Amino acid sequence: MKGYEKYFRGYFMPPVECYDWVKKDYIDKAPIWCSVDLRDGNQSLIKPMTLDQKIEFFNLLVKIGFKEIEVGFPAASETEYEFLRTLIDGDLIPDDVTIQVLTQARPHIIKKTFKALEGCKRAIVHLYNSTSKAQREQVFKKSKEEILDIAVEGAKLLVDLANETDGNFFFEYSPESFTGTEMDYALEVCNAVVDVFKPTPERKLILNLPVTVEMSLPHVYASQIEYFDKYIHNRDSIVISTHPHNDRGTGVACAELAQLAGADRVEACLFGNGERTGNVDVITLAMNLYTHGVDPKLDFSDLPAIQKLYESVTEMRVYERQPYSGKFVFAAFSGSHQDAISKGIKYHRTNKLKTWSVPYLPLDPKDVNREYSADVIRINSQSGKGGICYILETNFGLEIPQKMRETVGYKVKDVSDKEHKELIPNDVQSIFLENFVNLKTPLKLEEYHFIREGQTFKVMLSTSFNGKINNDLAEGTGRLDAISNALKKTYNLDYTLTNYSEHSLDSTSRAEAAAYVSVKFGDEEFWGTGIHEDIIAASIYALISALNNYYNKNN
Repeated sequence: MKGYEKYFRGYFMPPVECYDWVKKDYIDKAPIWCSVDLRDGNQSLIKPMTLDQKIEFFNLLVKIGFKEIEVGFPAASETEYEFLRTLIDGDLIPDDVTIQVLTQARPHIIKKTFKALEGCKRAIVHLYNSTSKAQREQVFKKSKEEILDIAVEGAKLLVDLANETDGNFFFEYSPESFTGTEMDYALEVCNAVVDVFKPTPERKLILNLPVTVEMSLPHVYASQIEYFDKYIHNRDSIVISTHPHNDRGTGVACAELAQLAGADRVEACLFGNGERTGNVDVITLAMNLYTHGVDPKLDFSDLPAIQKLYESVTEMRVYERQPYSGKFVFAAFSGSHQDAISKGIKYHRTNKLKTWSVPYLPLDPKDVNREYSADVIRINSQSGKGGICYILETNFGLEIPQKMRETVGYKVKDVSDKEHKELIPNDVQSIFLENFVNLKTPLKLEEYHFIREGQTFKVMLSTSFNGKINNDLAEGTGRLDAISNALKKTYNLDYTLTNYSEHSLDSTSRAEAAAYVSVKFGDEEFWGTGIHEDIIAASIYALISALNNYYNKNN
């Protein structure tokens, strides 16, 4: 692909080796979570949320369990300002939730921000200015010293206004475009800001090191975070925070490796919403912890409801294969996958396992309010017999015999292939009923009467073939054997009854029974199913259905 020569690696490794994070293989606790949906996520929408939508979304974030929520950039617009005042004046912020507001390191913006915060019980004031080489040279045309002075003067003004304003304020500082900043210089700026804020272990400063634009492989960002973890002033009084965007598609990896490297906090959005390719997806991060046996401290147990509200207020759409929340993330269309999943689920149920290890399913769909039958096994022309029969069993109680499954599978897949569509469970049931159950054409059962003589059963059988009634008498070692002998005699048939199984369809006293029969004509085998309240009738219907499948193929 032409043009690659103009690109270069615009990031900076730490000046010293920082690879201790490599020695860790998992994250053992949830970070401090901060939702930035109402600021970073909202400003990236084609149509920003209304005041009412913002309040609805804020309540959702509180319900999920966020204790820190960035509510906007109050100096940016009247809607942002009004939303913040509505939260404060309406006493809509729970006592255990801290709101966060963003401000550039510019005096008039800082002053308007504190005016908007008047009377807030607990707020984080998030100060930022850009420090990257590209921004310094191309946008601000300022030296390193001048950029550092902007950060320091902004921090001083925050401290002064916090002391003058009614409220309880904490501080956060971000060297914006951190990933494009020389690491020793970024550390110099941040240490200068730390020295202004003078944080303590009881009243910590949040130092946010954002992946404003992804420029490197995630391991580089981890080393940058570790560098700050080791060399920032007053580390015991600092909360190292990360705010990854997703330009290279590795936002989740950046956030997770940053935590291994010492980050204490993550700023993120639901479903990865945000500027350009989005912010890191907090749902993916939280559920990754959950599936490693770590409490994420956020509640995503009803993801469909969360997704519905999110799509309503943002007018965005969650991609079908978005991790954990997409429509198809638990779906298996492949036959081998379906077979493994259905066997795995059955194995877990039979053995009453307490730990989850179902093949192809890293998460139990029920934990996020998704259903096996609707979400896991999807039926199309690529599906296998295992998945198709799993649908019939879990939705309709039909325990298809192992030897019959291939025949049923081909029949269902053939319909999907010819109609070029996915089949829902009711479609699968209809195909099964139409092709295997209680078939009456051309051969139809009219009536039957048994007489038992010792170990032998005699039957008077009445059937019709294409409407013509036929009666005959036969005997056998069992009722079905007697029926089979009568049919062979009446219609001059030469077959072997090869398979038989039965089960109840439910546990009630008037439960219907299902019987499955196969007959073999030479090398060809044909299957039929009978369903009836009487198991004998069900078995007779199954045999006649199998014979009808023979007739329908050969006549």
